[in-house]
Amino acid sequence: MIKVLVPYDFSETANHALKFATSLANNYPQVELSLLHVVETPVTTGMGTMGGGLESVPAFENQVFFMELIETRKNQFNKLEEQYKDSPFGFSTKIVVGNVFKGISETINDQNPDLIIMGSKGTTGLEEVIIGSNTEKVVRSANCPVITIKTETDVRDMKKIVFASDFRDSDEEVAKRFKRMQKLFNAEFYFVVVNTPGNFETTRESMSRIKTYVSKHKFENIKAEIYNSLSEESGILEFADDIDADLIAMTTHGRTGLIHLITGSIAEDVVNHSKRPVWTYKR
Repeated sequence: MIKVLVPYDFSETANHALKFATSLANNYPQVELSLLHVVETPVTTGMGTMGGGLESVPAFENQVFFMELIETRKNQFNKLEEQYKDSPFGFSTKIVVGNVFKGISETINDQNPDLIIMGSKGTTGLEEVIIGSNTEKVVRSANCPVITIKTETDVRDMKKIVFASDFRDSDEEVAKRFKRMQKLFNAEFYFVVVNTPGNFETTRESMSRIKTYVSKHKFENIKAEIYNSLSEESGILEFADDIDADLIAMTTHGRTGLIHLITGSIAEDVVNHSKRPVWTYKR
């Protein structure tokens, strides 16, 4: 049984993620879907504490709206459970209250899913540097693969998948996870190294490393490519465009705090800026 967690906020991208997850589950009945919605706790923004009542009305209205919202979400989830009750895959829903990222993280720890599928709108500019989206935070912290979805995508349309790496790290768990993805998707798989001016090496060096990686982990039916670009991120996105890939796969270092602000993450940048689904796994 493959446990799949789908964080769901009823947005358009969340609906795309749910459709992708259900198309995956319909093709592979051993999949069990768990839908999670986090209702954020309302924040009271009163204008003062003296005079009796300046903040009591908005606080009361917030609480009423909050309770109504929870009931609405419960009803919506009940309808979804009814919709998928006769499906060949398992389907369950869960609502938690609190901070969105914390709620998702705690559920990941509790359920220990094999895969997370979630929608992403991407972030840009100052928000990307300082805050980042909840999707980006999940990509950075989850201990299982995460597939981020931005547009409507059907599993049956997965014909070309790109795995971008330098192939210096021969992590057994990464290889194991990627082989599992090969079994899920009947697609062409491309292993690509992006060559940049600041980190240049010959095609022979890069190709030799890919061949060593493929041989060590006994991969089959892999196409090896070397792609030249000005940066790793742009090279990955450009190569995916050039071959019209349906999904990009990468690993991420999962750094947080100051070191993340300084060095960033190529995988998280690709998640933010790619128009294609992105599969990521924290090394």
